[in-house]
Amino acid sequence: MARLGIHQDFLQDLIRLERPVQQKVVDTILKFEQTAHAGAHLEKLNNIRDERLKSIRIDRKYRGIVLVPDKGDQLTLLRVDTHDEAYAWAQNRRVSVNVATGHMEIRDEAIIDTTIEALTQVPTERVRPLFEHISDADLSRLGIDDQIRKFARMLTDAAMLEALEGRLPQIQYDVLFGLAAGMSPEEVWNDVVGSAAPERIDPEDLAAATRRMPDKVALVRGPDELMELFDKPFARWRVYLHPLQREAAFRSYSGAAQVTGGPGTGKTVAALHRARHLARGGGRVLLTTFTATLTRSLAESLRLLETDDEILSRIDVLTVDQVARRVVDGDSGKFALLRDDEEMEIWRRIIRRRDLDFGETFLREEWRQVVLSQQITTSDGYLSAHRIGRGRRLGPLQRAQIWRAIAEFDQELNDRNFRTFETVCVEAARLLTERDGNAYDHVIVDEAQDLHPVRWRVLRAAVAEGPDDLFIASDTHQRIYDNRVSLGSVGIHLAGRSTRLKINYRTTAEILAWSCAMLAADKIDDLDGQRVSLSGCRSEVHGARPELFGGSTKSAELAHLVETVQSWLDAGVQPEEIGIAARSGPLAQDAAAALTRANIPASHLTRDKDGAEGHVRATTMHRMKGLEFRCVAVIGVGGNQVPAAGSITPVEQDAPTHSNDLQRERCLLFVACTRARERLQVSWHGEPSPFLNLASG
Repeated sequence: MARLGIHQDFLQDLIRLERPVQQKVVDTILKFEQTAHAGAHLEKLNNIRDERLKSIRIDRKYRGIVLVPDKGDQLTLLRVDTHDEAYAWAQNRRVSVNVATGHMEIRDEAIIDTTIEALTQVPTERVRPLFEHISDADLSRLGIDDQIRKFARMLTDAAMLEALEGRLPQIQYDVLFGLAAGMSPEEVWNDVVGSAAPERIDPEDLAAATRRMPDKVALVRGPDELMELFDKPFARWRVYLHPLQREAAFRSYSGAAQVTGGPGTGKTVAALHRARHLARGGGRVLLTTFTATLTRSLAESLRLLETDDEILSRIDVLTVDQVARRVVDGDSGKFALLRDDEEMEIWRRIIRRRDLDFGETFLREEWRQVVLSQQITTSDGYLSAHRIGRGRRLGPLQRAQIWRAIAEFDQELNDRNFRTFETVCVEAARLLTERDGNAYDHVIVDEAQDLHPVRWRVLRAAVAEGPDDLFIASDTHQRIYDNRVSLGSVGIHLAGRSTRLKINYRTTAEILAWSCAMLAADKIDDLDGQRVSLSGCRSEVHGARPELFGGSTKSAELAHLVETVQSWLDAGVQPEEIGIAARSGPLAQDAAAALTRANIPASHLTRDKDGAEGHVRATTMHRMKGLEFRCVAVIGVGGNQVPAAGSITPVEQDAPTHSNDLQRERCLLFVACTRARERLQVSWHGEPSPFLNLASG
């Protein structure tokens, strides 16, 4: 009996259709699945280039385009659109198999032929061909077929190639783009093609190509599975692994490895697939990150990706603090965790007792960023410690005063049986180092840029050094906590095992460009202290520009938010696909309350509470980290709210820390804005944030 596959690109189209049309698509496919002779539902298309493309009726207005291979019973739904648009799309498309990856490819054959014809008319004397240095054999080995090779041989400028982005088969475009950018054929094979050992590929066997693409084509085996797939198409899209990420996720490394890239480039997706891959190999895997909100999101995505309970049982999805707490709880007995306000009060008492000329924030950060980061345990160690980035210069007498204050702080924690998250990690790292054997075979770290050195030491101690021990996903442009580290200083050495992802698969080009402008002037270092930039990070999806709105009052701003969210819902966006981000928790709560009063279901997402199903999610910018939505409204981006005054060290007190604080606040706004896939609205009341002036200019 014929089986129907749902192509991933179609799922991305589906969530843009109005809800009634979505339901008709579901009904049509269910009828198709329940009919013994599925061909009776398919209609032949006239005047098309690929006769394997057939039409299926959705209703009077809409049609689906289905690929029916010459052999086998695996059919694939590629497109749903209005009658004329669907037929126009199918007319010039051709489906083929890439001989390097073995995957299905879809191309606009007519526009490629037209471009080749136009290039034939252009004189090329004394102009060096763009790919003159690449042999036909290398192009073929990299999956460039005859039609695309003919086109490539006519190119003299990379801009001519970029003009056909989205029209060429994606992998072939990426191969040519990489070669044009100066990558060698071997580098392109490793970083773009991402194929394992070459195998013999039949370029006409579409059924085999479909089987090689389990993450690109969902094979539907019944009504229940179909309904689950269509009920959460956006969720499934979140775990799709593009071939550019596949090599990073499945490669075997000789030691610790890292994948970097801007927002939406698929670092988290690569981490998820790697966790499943290593667990399937029998390993004990820790998938970890910084916040509980992120671990819940990772666990949800992992269950979407893997349904085998035995494999899932080999993967722990925990924050580093949860790992550390488990270790210490099992060894040290009960203790109390110190709240932030309690910690600051202890520092204030010490300052008063000792009549120190230092603020509580400065002392706490000196303890965290110098003493704990460098594992300093003696006064001599502190007197000779490097304090790069701490700003305020300290003489020997001042250092001695600070060390006595820190010793008093440590003593009070011990006397009252208090721990901070950092001291729990210090103790956990010691205990793990002293144990025989390791807790895990593999550790995978998502959002690694936000981890303090004490947390890195826990992870280093949790897994033995060796092949595939640590896999790190990071983007320091999204650092939203003041935790800076050199991986080498905590015993993690990458030795060139790093992959940078450049293509954004989540955010439109318009949202990405607008958001990146906020960080254009910032100098940002990676996890080994090297300068990095967002240059080359691009999106291939286009949409509306971000919308800006300034209200005279908070009430006016929230009223506009309600109107905006209602318009998104009316356009067919589901409530849970909408996120509201605010700099403060109270403003996020106000947003949820305003939406609820307007009969729009909304929940306030907190550290310990996820949003309810079928609700708009409102939360802080910090809690937005690692999440993604079709539509995002970032609210309260006013001059008195972003940057948050309480989060900025006065410049006269500590100039470098002041600069770091401002950069962290810009990164936080950048993170919130790049959670949006299709629509972004940024609003404020009163004067706008100075960061918005940077973004707009």
